[in-house]
Amino acid sequence: EKLLEEARRLIRESYGGRAPRVLDPFAGGGAIPLEALRLGCETYALDYNPVAVLLNKAVLEYPQKFGRPGSVSPVPLPPGSQQEAKSKGGRLGLDRAGEKSPLLEAVRAWGAWVLEEARRELAEFYPNDSDGSIPVGYIWARTVPCQNPACGAEIPLMRQTWLAQKDKKKVALKPIPCKNSKRVDIAIVEGAEIDFDPEVGTVIRAKVRCPVCGGTIDDKTTRRLFREGKSGQRMMAVVLHHPKRKGKHYRLPTERDLVAYRAAEVALEAKREKLRAEWGIDPVPNEALPPVGALGFCVQRYGPTRWGDLFNARQKLALITFADAVRRAYRRMLELGADGEFAKAFTTYLALILDRLADYNSRVCRWLVTLEAFANTLARQALPMIWDYAELNPFSQSAGDYTGALEWVGNVLEKVTEIAGCKFLSANGQVSQGTATALPWPEEFFDAVVTDPPYYDNVP
Repeated sequence: EKLLEEARRLIRESYGGRAPRVLDPFAGGGAIPLEALRLGCETYALDYNPVAVLLNKAVLEYPQKFGRPGSVSPVPLPPGSQQEAKSKGGRLGLDRAGEKSPLLEAVRAWGAWVLEEARRELAEFYPNDSDGSIPVGYIWARTVPCQNPACGAEIPLMRQTWLAQKDKKKVALKPIPCKNSKRVDIAIVEGAEIDFDPEVGTVIRAKVRCPVCGGTIDDKTTRRLFREGKSGQRMMAVVLHHPKRKGKHYRLPTERDLVAYRAAEVALEAKREKLRAEWGIDPVPNEALPPVGALGFCVQRYGPTRWGDLFNARQKLALITFADAVRRAYRRMLELGADGEFAKAFTTYLALILDRLADYNSRVCRWLVTLEAFANTLARQALPMIWDYAELNPFSQSAGDYTGALEWVGNVLEKVTEIAGCKFLSANGQVSQGTATALPWPEEFFDAVVTDPPYYDNVP
């Protein structure tokens, strides 16, 4: 901090005691404008991409306008928010001494309110075990029917069967083929009980092997079966943790787990119709996916054509329920007398929390066996087909759940609001959508134009 203060002082001295005006015309994720803001510059960010503009507003603009103590009054909070946070051990940070940022306070309080509103509707679809164990998530395998006419078994598609692969913890699913019943039973085995190679699954690059009869299905047939709607899914295992025990443990799904999922399927249709009537749009994203190969997407070869197809029924129900709660939080905030622009700003962060939850709760999320954790959907710039996927419980109290997303966004917001309180800052960061060839500000207005060199070389 001392070095930053010295840098800010020297920069101001270089410009006659004022803050220089800095523009990044290709702001993107906003790293350069953020660093300029930290150095006490008047910062202007421009981008053509609306997603980049939204992120820059969340990092550069809103914290400067609404993050400073006393910048907004009053800040309507949901009833009992402080007490509820303290009863949960202060995990959401609402009881931190001296917190006075109106924006941060609103995001944390209303973020917790959204969680409890969603929990009231969704808790029954993620039942805890009788011993108090909480489901972290569910391991699913997509399925196809064996194409051998004499077999026809439902083949669970798994690239490998590990559940945990650590130095001191080995847990795996063991397929048990039964030729008489023409099905694949499953057992969970640990340590020395693993007398097979869990690295060997039932599918490699869409080429499938039937564990029951040994027959194979070529990749073209596998894709055709998916496109024709002849694929399914099977719950293979439940991942749990107990609040009073260390680590995760696993069990096979029970009828209670399957009943809860089927109940979520029914509830989804009712919730979807209700929100469709209220919002005037389908709450489940029904826009078409891009063409095969665009942006590294290849899931379309297996049947999904719309964004909503990337989620199972319970994931859709959870996400639209959280989205509904976010919308209601915005309306409630306005009803309680909040400034319209402030309500819009804090709701942006609630939406980003929901985005983070969606990234960890799709049918393209893998279970990371070496970490016993969820991999997010967009772990890289591609959307490949995932045969066995992990479904997150958004109330699991473990990494990836809603509370984790709220903490993550809240922690980032806390850091950028610290910048807002810096005594060297005299102006807000400004963000605009547009092109670098038609600036919304006069070019002579700026003291410096800074961006990544590969882009700047092509700007007149």
